[in-house]
Amino acid sequence: MQRPGLIGERAIGLFLVAFLALNPPILSIFSTEGFFFGVPLLYFYLFGVWGGIILLIGVHSLAAKARHQSPTGRDRGQGG
Repeated sequence: MQRPGLIGERAIGLFLVAFLALNPPILSIFSTEGFFFGVPLLYFYLFGVWGGIILLIGVHSLAAKARHQSPTGRDRGQGG
């Protein structure tokens, strides 16, 4: 069984990773004249990070939803 605050800590960690990955000092590393599969490197990085963040948010929300359901399939937050 997981700790009660683990889901919140993971959400904060995901926010911090996304914030750092989309910060101008990191973006300046990829703002070169290079291309990857014909796409400018900066665009490839931005859309890759953006898609990865969306994927991780989806996985996180599924894990949070599974954690908050009881074995009977009813949500713990709904009394009765």
